[in-house]
Amino acid sequence: MKTIDRGEVLGLAEYESIRDRFRAREGFGLTYLPFVARAVVDAIVAYPRVNASVGADALIVHPAVHLGVAVDLDFEGLIVPVVHDAGGLRLRALARAIQERSVAAHDRTLTPDDVAGGTFTLTNAGGYGTLVTAPIISQPQVAIISTDGVAPRPVAVRTGDGHGLAVHPVGNLSLSFDHRAFDGAYASAFLGRVVELLETRDWAEELA
Repeated sequence: MKTIDRGEVLGLAEYESIRDRFRAREGFGLTYLPFVARAVVDAIVAYPRVNASVGADALIVHPAVHLGVAVDLDFEGLIVPVVHDAGGLRLRALARAIQERSVAAHDRTLTPDDVAGGTFTLTNAGGYGTLVTAPIISQPQVAIISTDGVAPRPVAVRTGDGHGLAVHPVGNLSLSFDHRAFDGAYASAFLGRVVELLETRDWAEELA
């Protein structure tokens, strides 16, 4: 599990401004989920073994990231549509792809191809205010990330005199993984890279 300071992703005022412009342009709201998805697919480049399947006698590392995004069907089941070749998508396109598949899932219009071929899964339990969740891996995949609830919390921030306290929106990312594919150090390094990307990338540039 890693904690992410959402205040480091985009300032609140900046995020609200971008969110309003995004909705006007795209026709749907911008959540934090596409940011996490974008960071995940980029982190996989450095840690490719998380994007793999366990075969009979070998670990099959996939060259492309086909990102499954779990969708709750109003407590009537769960389905995981797949954004194929997610590694080639920037934030805006990835957000659009996730939205389209979520809408199709609720409309019951997904095709068999839309739910096939996933290599890594992302699930978002945070809408229910969770603190830490432990998602179940979708076999034969070897890893899954859950985004937990975001809430205002006191955090240490750098100041001219060292550090001070501020209140930022903070949430946890939880990774479940198959120990046959890699060990805890590899898993922690991957998750740390996801958080680093979330907190340091110029997201405003990707949304321009």
